[in-house]
Amino acid sequence: MWGQLATRPDLSFAISLLSRFQANPGIEHWNALLHVIGYIKNTIDYGLTYSREADLSTPIAFVDADYGGCRDTHRSTSGYVFTMAGGPVTWSSKRQAMVALSTVEAEYVAMSRCTQQMVWMQSWLDEVSIEHEMPGIIKGDSRGAIALTKNTKDHGKIKHIDIRHHYIRELVKSGTIVMELVHETTSPRPSPPLLIYSQYTLGELRSWGSIEG
Repeated sequence: MWGQLATRPDLSFAISLLSRFQANPGIEHWNALLHVIGYIKNTIDYGLTYSREADLSTPIAFVDADYGGCRDTHRSTSGYVFTMAGGPVTWSSKRQAMVALSTVEAEYVAMSRCTQQMVWMQSWLDEVSIEHEMPGIIKGDSRGAIALTKNTKDHGKIKHIDIRHHYIRELVKSGTIVMELVHETTSPRPSPPLLIYSQYTLGELRSWGSIEG
């Protein structure tokens, strides 16, 4: 748990998923845990790197969500990572609080949560007197969700979404953040990348991440 919080963003999804079953684990969860331990053992020398020459003026966030990935609750999982100075500085993977009715809704909720972290990052940078540019940049791969942050023409399709998630619209309108579309095939990734994908017969554990070695 401490590793994924401090230095291993690639473990965020796996640890978040396994922690849901720690009170009553099954054999598939034990096998998944052994797989994660083996992965950690084989990548023990991997770490995050930062550069003083890299851009420190603007935190850039990448956000994504699956759709109904939890087999027990059919809830989606939100994930984001913020980069500064050439490396990730904060990240999260968390199951959403309600069932999303569409992929756009799942992505929109994930973006809203990422926005809250962006506001905190900007406030922290001000507190420690680090100059940074505005607006903060959040990049996602859902064209529909990004469109919802800028207009309400499809209000009938989203009026069921909890009002607190529409907080993102005020920040976009005020210029505090800007949403940018990024395609998966063109997303910047550290080099060399480390991609993880593991699938189990009785229970599915999917995790992606990339860190420099």
